[in-house]
Amino acid sequence: MDVTAETARVLAELRAQADPVRAGAEKRYLKSDFIHIGVPVPVLRKVALSTVKATPTRDELLALAETLWDVTDEGVPVHEARMAAVEVLVKRVALLEPRDLGPAERFVRDSVSWVYVDPLAEKVVGGLVVRHPELATVLDAWVTDPYMWIRRTAVLALLPGVRAGNPDLERIGRFGDVLLGEREFFIRKALGWVLRELAKKDPFWVVQWVEPRLATLSGVTLREAVRRLPAAEAARLRKPPS
Repeated sequence: MDVTAETARVLAELRAQADPVRAGAEKRYLKSDFIHIGVPVPVLRKVALSTVKATPTRDELLALAETLWDVTDEGVPVHEARMAAVEVLVKRVALLEPRDLGPAERFVRDSVSWVYVDPLAEKVVGGLVVRHPELATVLDAWVTDPYMWIRRTAVLALLPGVRAGNPDLERIGRFGDVLLGEREFFIRKALGWVLRELAKKDPFWVVQWVEPRLATLSGVTLREAVRRLPAAEAARLRKPPS
């Protein structure tokens, strides 16, 4: 793969789809300071994934993702190029090895929005942790990291295990306790999402974890956690204390 040529082709195809009205609306929605071209997600995904239709080597994949991620326009990152970097990593995540948690962390630390962090957290970091469970010890450090998006990543990386029917209940409970006093909305929401997904498979565990923490659990976490519980249990947990 000629990474430079592929990056140039992707950018040219994306710019050919430019929609200034969409770009402006997207910038406002994401509260973004990046350059936005204004390309719909399905189109962006199709262009990005064309680069890895033929399976690349691991080195080619990482080089392509890093080159796309680092694209700038007059020194300002380009949203669609970063999204393309995430798309190729997600598509070919099976090529990644434990040492590639480093590049994934670099992308998360360089992120300023959930739009990049969430697929990196769940599909890339979470995918690596499912295949290499020893990497979960890294999440133990990340859950108390000063950077909010790293903390969110630590939580959302637990989702693939939940969805695969092999939840890391010890970490879900422990991370939840660590984050009970969390003030960031995006962290509270992430914890709620993990509990919501777990409730689809193990509602009893979720009820047992949530109930003794009702006095300290944030409202947004509770709302998400009970969303998939049986109606009677959800109503009981939502009921204000008398």
